[in-house]
Amino acid sequence: MTDEPTPPRRPSTEIDTTTPHQARVWNFLLGGKDYYQVDRETAEHLEQHIYPGIKDIALHARAFLGRAVRYVAEEAEIRQYLDVGTGLPTADNTHDVAQRVDPTSRIVYVDNDPLVLVHAQALLASHPDGACDYIEADVRDPDAILTHAARTLDLTRPTALMLLGVMGTITDNDQAYALTRHLMAALPSGSYLILEDGTNTVKPKEAAEAANLVDEGQVYNYRLRTPEEITRFFDGLRLVDPGVVSVSQWRVESEVFGLPEKVDAYCGVAVKP
Repeated sequence: MTDEPTPPRRPSTEIDTTTPHQARVWNFLLGGKDYYQVDRETAEHLEQHIYPGIKDIALHARAFLGRAVRYVAEEAEIRQYLDVGTGLPTADNTHDVAQRVDPTSRIVYVDNDPLVLVHAQALLASHPDGACDYIEADVRDPDAILTHAARTLDLTRPTALMLLGVMGTITDNDQAYALTRHLMAALPSGSYLILEDGTNTVKPKEAAEAANLVDEGQVYNYRLRTPEEITRFFDGLRLVDPGVVSVSQWRVESEVFGLPEKVDAYCGVAVKP
Protein backbone atom coordinates (compact mmCIF):
# COMPACT_ATOMS: atom_id res chain seq x y z
CA MET A 1 0.00 0.00 0.00
CA THR A 2 1.27 3.44 -0.85
CA ASP A 3 0.76 6.46 1.43
CA GLU A 4 -1.49 8.10 -1.12
CA PRO A 5 -3.86 6.28 -3.47
CA THR A 6 -2.80 6.21 -7.08
CA PRO A 7 -5.05 7.88 -9.64
CA PRO A 8 -8.01 5.62 -10.41
CA ARG A 9 -8.33 3.88 -13.74
CA ARG A 10 -10.01 6.14 -16.25
CA PRO A 11 -13.52 4.86 -16.85
CA SER A 12 -14.39 3.70 -20.34
CA THR A 13 -16.49 6.10 -22.37
CA GLU A 14 -18.52 3.23 -23.87
CA ILE A 15 -21.86 3.27 -22.08
CA ASP A 16 -24.56 1.00 -23.54
CA THR A 17 -27.84 2.88 -23.35
CA THR A 18 -29.82 0.22 -25.22
CA THR A 19 -29.52 -2.62 -22.70
CA PRO A 20 -30.72 -2.45 -19.09
CA HIS A 21 -27.94 -2.54 -16.52
CA GLN A 22 -28.47 -3.77 -12.96
CA ALA A 23 -26.82 -0.75 -11.30
CA ARG A 24 -28.98 1.71 -13.23
CA VAL A 25 -32.21 -0.28 -12.73
CA TRP A 26 -31.45 -0.39 -8.99
CA ASN A 27 -30.76 3.34 -9.01
CA PHE A 28 -34.23 3.98 -10.41
CA LEU A 29 -35.81 1.72 -7.77
CA LEU A 30 -33.96 3.62 -5.03
CA GLY A 31 -35.30 6.93 -6.28
CA GLY A 32 -32.10 8.06 -8.01
CA LYS A 33 -31.73 9.94 -11.28
CA ASP A 34 -28.85 8.12 -12.96
CA TYR A 35 -30.48 5.76 -15.45
CA TYR A 36 -31.60 5.59 -19.06
CA GLN A 37 -35.02 4.98 -20.56
CA VAL A 38 -34.35 1.27 -21.01
CA ASP A 39 -33.47 0.96 -17.32
CA ARG A 40 -36.62 2.81 -16.22
CA GLU A 41 -38.81 0.69 -18.51
CA THR A 42 -37.27 -2.51 -17.18
CA ALA A 43 -37.73 -1.44 -13.55
CA GLU A 44 -41.33 -0.33 -14.13
CA HIS A 45 -42.18 -3.56 -15.94
CA LEU A 46 -40.73 -5.64 -13.11
CA GLU A 47 -42.46 -3.57 -10.44
CA GLN A 48 -45.88 -3.26 -12.08
CA HIS A 49 -46.29 -6.60 -13.80
CA ILE A 50 -43.84 -9.19 -12.46
CA TYR A 51 -42.48 -8.42 -9.00
CA PRO A 52 -44.45 -5.75 -7.12
CA GLY A 53 -42.13 -5.98 -4.09
CA ILE A 54 -38.89 -5.34 -5.93
CA LYS A 55 -38.62 -1.74 -4.69
CA ASP A 56 -38.90 -3.00 -1.10
CA ILE A 57 -36.02 -5.38 -1.80
CA ALA A 58 -33.89 -2.51 -3.10
CA LEU A 59 -34.63 -0.32 -0.08
CA HIS A 60 -34.04 -3.08 2.48
CA ALA A 61 -30.82 -4.15 0.77
CA ARG A 62 -29.56 -0.59 0.92
CA ALA A 63 -30.43 -0.33 4.60
CA PHE A 64 -28.57 -3.59 5.25
CA LEU A 65 -25.42 -2.05 3.77
CA GLY A 66 -25.51 0.70 6.38
CA ARG A 67 -26.13 -1.65 9.30
CA ALA A 68 -23.49 -4.15 8.19
CA VAL A 69 -20.76 -1.55 7.61
CA ARG A 70 -21.59 0.10 10.92
CA TYR A 71 -21.33 -3.27 12.66
CA VAL A 72 -17.88 -4.20 11.31
CA ALA A 73 -16.63 -0.63 11.78
CA GLU A 74 -17.80 -0.33 15.38
CA GLU A 75 -17.67 -3.88 16.71
CA ALA A 76 -14.73 -5.28 14.73
CA GLU A 77 -12.90 -1.98 14.15
CA ILE A 78 -12.46 -2.70 10.44
CA ARG A 79 -10.91 0.27 8.67
CA GLN A 80 -10.58 -1.09 5.11
CA TYR A 81 -13.36 -1.95 2.66
CA LEU A 82 -13.31 -3.56 -0.77
CA ASP A 83 -16.79 -2.92 -2.21
CA VAL A 84 -17.22 -4.98 -5.39
CA GLY A 85 -20.26 -4.19 -7.51
CA THR A 86 -20.85 -0.94 -5.70
CA GLY A 87 -23.60 0.40 -7.96
CA LEU A 88 -24.40 4.05 -8.51
CA PRO A 89 -23.77 6.43 -5.61
CA THR A 90 -26.70 7.32 -3.39
CA ALA A 91 -27.13 8.28 0.27
CA ASP A 92 -24.98 6.55 2.90
CA ASN A 93 -22.46 4.90 0.66
CA THR A 94 -19.89 2.57 2.20
CA HIS A 95 -17.35 5.30 2.83
CA ASP A 96 -19.99 7.61 4.33
CA VAL A 97 -20.89 5.02 6.95
CA ALA A 98 -17.35 3.79 7.63
CA GLN A 99 -15.78 7.24 7.87
CA ARG A 100 -18.44 8.45 10.28
CA VAL A 101 -17.11 5.78 12.63
CA ASP A 102 -13.43 6.43 11.80
CA PRO A 103 -12.43 9.15 9.31
CA THR A 104 -9.19 7.29 8.50
CA SER A 105 -11.11 4.40 6.88
CA ARG A 106 -10.03 3.49 3.34
CA ILE A 107 -12.46 2.24 0.72
CA VAL A 108 -12.01 0.84 -2.78
CA TYR A 109 -15.11 0.75 -4.96
CA VAL A 110 -15.29 -1.66 -7.90
CA ASP A 111 -17.83 -1.80 -10.71
CA ASN A 112 -17.89 -2.76 -14.38
CA ASP A 113 -20.35 -0.07 -15.52
CA PRO A 114 -18.53 3.02 -16.86
CA LEU A 115 -21.43 5.24 -15.75
CA VAL A 116 -20.93 4.07 -12.16
CA LEU A 117 -17.26 5.01 -12.25
CA VAL A 118 -17.94 8.44 -13.75
CA HIS A 119 -20.42 9.26 -10.99
CA ALA A 120 -18.23 7.69 -8.30
CA GLN A 121 -15.29 9.90 -9.18
CA ALA A 122 -17.54 12.96 -9.14
CA LEU A 123 -19.58 12.26 -6.02
CA LEU A 124 -17.77 9.89 -3.66
CA ALA A 125 -15.46 12.27 -1.86
CA SER A 126 -13.41 10.74 0.95
CA HIS A 127 -12.79 12.38 4.30
CA PRO A 128 -9.31 13.97 4.03
CA ASP A 129 -7.98 11.64 6.73
CA GLY A 130 -9.06 8.54 4.81
CA ALA A 131 -9.09 7.47 1.17
CA CYS A 132 -11.42 6.33 -1.61
CA ASP A 133 -10.40 4.76 -4.88
CA TYR A 134 -12.51 3.63 -7.83
CA ILE A 135 -11.73 0.67 -10.08
CA GLU A 136 -13.43 -0.28 -13.31
CA ALA A 137 -13.24 -4.07 -13.16
CA ASP A 138 -15.40 -7.18 -13.18
CA VAL A 139 -15.87 -9.61 -10.30
CA ARG A 140 -14.90 -12.33 -12.79
CA ASP A 141 -11.34 -10.96 -12.71
CA PRO A 142 -10.46 -11.12 -9.00
CA ASP A 143 -6.71 -10.83 -9.56
CA ALA A 144 -7.14 -7.50 -11.33
CA ILE A 145 -9.35 -6.28 -8.50
CA LEU A 146 -6.84 -7.31 -5.85
CA THR A 147 -3.88 -5.82 -7.73
CA HIS A 148 -5.52 -2.42 -8.08
CA ALA A 149 -7.03 -2.49 -4.59
CA ALA A 150 -3.59 -3.05 -3.07
CA ARG A 151 -2.61 0.44 -4.23
CA THR A 152 -5.00 1.92 -1.67
CA LEU A 153 -5.56 -0.87 0.86
CA ASP A 154 -3.02 -2.79 2.90
CA LEU A 155 -4.27 -6.31 2.19
CA THR A 156 -2.15 -7.74 4.99
CA ARG A 157 -4.56 -6.02 7.42
CA PRO A 158 -8.15 -7.10 8.11
CA THR A 159 -10.46 -5.90 5.36
CA ALA A 160 -14.20 -6.14 4.73
CA LEU A 161 -15.04 -7.62 1.33
CA MET A 162 -18.48 -6.45 0.24
CA LEU A 163 -20.44 -8.37 -2.39
CA LEU A 164 -23.87 -6.78 -2.32
CA GLY A 165 -26.25 -7.78 -5.08
CA VAL A 166 -23.44 -8.77 -7.41
CA MET A 167 -22.98 -12.54 -7.26
CA GLY A 168 -26.35 -13.11 -8.90
CA THR A 169 -24.70 -11.90 -12.11
CA ILE A 170 -22.50 -15.03 -11.91
CA THR A 171 -25.09 -17.61 -12.86
CA ASP A 172 -22.89 -20.69 -12.40
CA ASN A 173 -22.79 -21.68 -8.74
CA ASP A 174 -19.33 -23.24 -8.82
CA GLN A 175 -17.85 -20.15 -10.45
CA ALA A 176 -19.61 -17.81 -8.03
CA TYR A 177 -18.34 -19.70 -4.98
CA ALA A 178 -14.83 -19.97 -6.44
CA LEU A 179 -14.63 -16.22 -7.11
CA THR A 180 -15.70 -15.43 -3.56
CA ARG A 181 -13.15 -17.86 -2.12
CA HIS A 182 -10.43 -16.36 -4.33
CA LEU A 183 -11.07 -12.86 -3.05
CA MET A 184 -11.33 -13.96 0.59
CA ALA A 185 -8.17 -16.06 0.31
CA ALA A 186 -6.19 -12.89 -0.40
CA LEU A 187 -7.35 -11.32 2.88
CA PRO A 188 -5.92 -12.11 6.33
CA SER A 189 -7.53 -13.59 9.40
CA GLY A 190 -9.95 -11.14 10.98
CA SER A 191 -11.30 -10.00 7.61
CA TYR A 192 -15.03 -9.99 6.95
CA LEU A 193 -17.33 -11.00 4.13
CA ILE A 194 -20.50 -8.92 3.81
CA LEU A 195 -22.76 -10.48 1.18
CA GLU A 196 -26.37 -10.21 0.08
CA ASP A 197 -28.18 -11.35 -3.02
CA GLY A 198 -31.55 -12.11 -4.51
CA THR A 199 -33.48 -15.22 -3.53
CA ASN A 200 -36.49 -17.08 -4.85
CA THR A 201 -38.09 -18.23 -1.61
CA VAL A 202 -40.32 -15.46 -0.21
CA LYS A 203 -42.33 -14.95 -3.41
CA PRO A 204 -41.46 -18.01 -5.53
CA LYS A 205 -44.12 -17.37 -8.19
CA GLU A 206 -42.92 -13.83 -8.85
CA ALA A 207 -39.30 -14.97 -8.78
CA ALA A 208 -40.05 -17.64 -11.39
CA GLU A 209 -41.74 -15.07 -13.63
CA ALA A 210 -38.74 -12.75 -13.31
CA ALA A 211 -36.46 -15.68 -14.20
CA ASN A 212 -38.54 -16.27 -17.33
CA LEU A 213 -37.89 -12.69 -18.42
CA VAL A 214 -34.17 -13.36 -18.05
CA ASP A 215 -34.47 -16.47 -20.21
CA GLU A 216 -36.35 -14.44 -22.81
CA GLY A 217 -33.65 -11.76 -22.81
CA GLN A 218 -35.99 -9.03 -21.58
CA VAL A 219 -33.96 -8.18 -18.46
CA TYR A 220 -30.32 -8.48 -17.46
CA ASN A 221 -29.04 -11.95 -16.65
CA TYR A 222 -29.33 -12.62 -12.93
CA ARG A 223 -29.57 -15.82 -10.91
CA LEU A 224 -31.84 -15.96 -7.89
CA ARG A 225 -30.55 -18.44 -5.31
CA THR A 226 -32.08 -20.24 -2.35
CA PRO A 227 -31.05 -19.16 1.16
CA GLU A 228 -29.15 -22.44 1.40
CA GLU A 229 -27.17 -21.61 -1.74
CA ILE A 230 -26.37 -18.15 -0.37
CA THR A 231 -25.21 -19.71 2.90
CA ARG A 232 -22.58 -21.65 0.95
CA PHE A 233 -20.78 -18.39 0.14
CA PHE A 234 -19.77 -18.31 3.81
CA ASP A 235 -18.20 -21.79 3.91
CA GLY A 236 -15.04 -21.72 6.02
CA LEU A 237 -16.01 -18.44 7.70
CA ARG A 238 -17.69 -17.79 11.05
CA LEU A 239 -21.10 -16.19 10.64
CA VAL A 240 -22.10 -13.53 13.14
CA ASP A 241 -25.60 -13.55 14.59
CA PRO A 242 -28.25 -13.80 13.26
CA GLY A 243 -26.63 -15.82 10.46
CA VAL A 244 -28.07 -15.83 6.94
CA VAL A 245 -31.45 -14.09 6.95
CA SER A 246 -33.55 -11.78 4.84
CA VAL A 247 -31.93 -8.34 4.49
CA SER A 248 -34.97 -6.83 6.18
CA GLN A 249 -34.28 -8.83 9.36
CA TRP A 250 -30.49 -8.59 9.82
CA ARG A 251 -29.79 -6.77 13.11
CA VAL A 252 -32.82 -4.53 12.84
CA GLU A 253 -32.19 -1.42 14.90
CA SER A 254 -35.60 -1.47 16.58
CA GLU A 255 -37.99 -4.37 17.10
CA VAL A 256 -40.61 -2.36 18.98
CA PHE A 257 -43.12 -3.22 16.27
CA GLY A 258 -41.63 -6.65 15.54
CA LEU A 259 -39.39 -7.73 12.69
CA PRO A 260 -40.15 -6.40 9.21
CA GLU A 261 -41.55 -8.89 6.73
CA LYS A 262 -39.03 -10.97 4.83
CA VAL A 263 -38.06 -9.88 1.32
CA ASP A 264 -36.40 -11.90 -1.43
CA ALA A 265 -32.82 -10.95 -0.71
CA TYR A 266 -30.80 -12.81 1.90
CA CYS A 267 -27.60 -11.72 3.56
CA GLY A 268 -24.93 -12.51 6.07
CA VAL A 269 -21.79 -11.14 7.69
CA ALA A 270 -18.96 -13.51 8.54
CA VAL A 271 -15.38 -13.27 9.81
CA LYS A 272 -12.39 -15.20 8.50
CA PRO A 273 -10.83 -17.24 11.35
